[in-house]
Amino acid sequence: MYKKLTALFQDYFGVSKKEARGALALILICVVLIWTPFVFRRFILPLMPPSTEPLTAQKLDSIVAGIETENALKRENDRGFSTRNLESKSKKPVRLFRFDPNTASVEQLTELGIPAFLAKRIDKFRSKGGKFRKKEDLLNIYYFPSDLYQKLEGYLVLPANENAQANTKFGESARRPNATGALPKYRTPTITAFDINTADTTQLVRLKGIGTKLSLRILKFRDGLGGFHSQNQFSEIFGLDSLALAELHKYASISVPVTKININVATAEELGRHSYLKNKKLVSIIINYRNQHGNYRNSDDLKKVKAIDEELIRKLEPYLSFD
Repeated sequence: MYKKLTALFQDYFGVSKKEARGALALILICVVLIWTPFVFRRFILPLMPPSTEPLTAQKLDSIVAGIETENALKRENDRGFSTRNLESKSKKPVRLFRFDPNTASVEQLTELGIPAFLAKRIDKFRSKGGKFRKKEDLLNIYYFPSDLYQKLEGYLVLPANENAQANTKFGESARRPNATGALPKYRTPTITAFDINTADTTQLVRLKGIGTKLSLRILKFRDGLGGFHSQNQFSEIFGLDSLALAELHKYASISVPVTKININVATAEELGRHSYLKNKKLVSIIINYRNQHGNYRNSDDLKKVKAIDEELIRKLEPYLSFD
């Protein structure tokens, strides 16, 4: 019976023998935990004789007095805890001053009254290439309080648009008098469309909202995929704001086809390098199912692996071959 159940689990879920045994043991434990309260109330509790000691008014009064005393102590502890919190906060007085969230240090942010965990989160966001382009972008930080934002809004100072500054500098240098003393006509630098699957960082950093770090992140994601097959995939890249996405949709075209993986011969290491298959457990299940049931004939065979949802199969389909 046990061996049949183990074999059934292996065949249905595409897992190893060891994993099937663990699943059966877990199911057994759950059944025991679910039925224990019922068995206790139905068969064990009736065997325990109830207390024969009568409840007197004096005993009831003592129980009530004990509960009231416990509640009073709890309220006192809560008040003491709140007082200690206020005292600890008062040791670091809030000082409001004008600041740029793109350059302010963690210490300066906490001095403004921003909690330490939020100040570190802002610093992490900036280290990954994120920028605050307008004041409201501060609210995009997870759990940033709206009342704190309203308090700090008047002190937020953001530099002028970087691209406008770059254009101004370019214009100043371009409009210097030439040998004849005449000012040359200013020309705005143009950006031509390019294939995102063959682009390098020099082409990406020309786009608004994309710096060196973001361009490297885009290329890393692209190489992990084996190339983009749709512009809709740009939104899957962490850290791209609406400006950067709009620039990519405008200038990044897709002409070169993607690199496909033969799922019937690929190793676990080769599958794990793909951007959509970073879950090692999932890769192991795909390999085990292939070893037990033979080669995959098409994407419908992947749907038989219960651990893979249809959304992931839809994403993977353009990158898989079944030869």
